[in-house]
Amino acid sequence: YTEAWDADKKSIHVMPDTPDILLAKANAANISNKLYVKAWEEAKKKGYDMRADAIPIKTAKASRDIASDYKYKETHEKEKGHYIGCPSAKDDPKLALAARAMALQNDRLYKKAYNDSKTQIHIPVDAMSVQAAKECQTLVSDIDYRQYLHQWTCLPDQNDVIHARQAYDLQSDNVYKSDLEWLRGIGWLTEGSVDVVKAKKAQELLNDRLYRTRPEQLKFTSIADSPDVVLAKTNAMQLSDV
Repeated sequence: YTEAWDADKKSIHVMPDTPDILLAKANAANISNKLYVKAWEEAKKKGYDMRADAIPIKTAKASRDIASDYKYKETHEKEKGHYIGCPSAKDDPKLALAARAMALQNDRLYKKAYNDSKTQIHIPVDAMSVQAAKECQTLVSDIDYRQYLHQWTCLPDQNDVIHARQAYDLQSDNVYKSDLEWLRGIGWLTEGSVDVVKAKKAQELLNDRLYRTRPEQLKFTSIADSPDVVLAKTNAMQLSDV
């Protein structure tokens, strides 16, 4: 199946020092994540010495504590002295919160009897709707539809297991395409590919300029002593006024 493709791969050769190949390599180096973080990885390998009693560490801790204490007390400092008195109960946050809690409690007590009576429903077990619902549940139930087979346990070094793994590897799409993984990210020129060569050959076959030679391009020299040339010269001598 892959014999023709392997033959085509061997027949295509691109020089490694062409400008397009060099440009593709340069682009690959520019967008390479490995080269991008290379300096950072080398810096991490060198390590660092940062003691807990270092001056920058102490400064950062002190700044964090100061900022944390300031943010924690910021709202309190802004509201300090503002809630001396409220003109009405609606303006007091605590009274408004208590009124909201009382309304929610009254709504729960109002619906308590209804919620208790919702479960007090008696339906005969042989009703038509109940039987139809049971049959529908049986039809759409995944437990009754799917019967799981016995889970066999095989030793990993058995010959049939090893043969099955080899067959799975041969049929695996990842293994089938593993020889093309090294091509990912490499610059490639369409010039010289199978499709481009095929199109050029088809263009040459259909090109009328290459297929048919024009008459004016042919080198033609008439024969001086042919009968028609001699006859023409004789007629010209006979008709000449001189």
